[in-house]
Amino acid sequence: MKMEKVMQTQAQIEFGGNVQNPAERRAVIEGHIVELENHFGRITACRIVVRGPGEHHVTGGQYQVSVHLVLPDGREVNIGRTPKEDGRYADLTFAVDNAFKRARRQLQDQARVMRGDVKQHTPVQRG
Repeated sequence: MKMEKVMQTQAQIEFGGNVQNPAERRAVIEGHIVELENHFGRITACRIVVRGPGEHHVTGGQYQVSVHLVLPDGREVNIGRTPKEDGRYADLTFAVDNAFKRARRQLQDQARVMRGDVKQHTPVQRG
């Protein structure tokens, strides 16, 4: 039996605008969060915001999903803006899945850096 890891703080999930079935959507989002935690259990905080068409900041009938993860050592993963003029974001399932796919990629990159698999380059001082 696989044990699931628990975040240090409860995930915050917010909905705005015209989002149908928020309880059902919350369950899907929580599933994505569990998947991220199972791959990288050191997420210390998580905030998800889903904005639907009809909300002030959302245009063109698109959904916006932002994912903010806090990791140890002050590292963060932020997934924000929805690409403009991309009709796929009119589908809430696509928007949520895509945001978490992008978060997983950034999380993998951060994990490689934290393990030392990726060299950190120091900025060159130019005078």
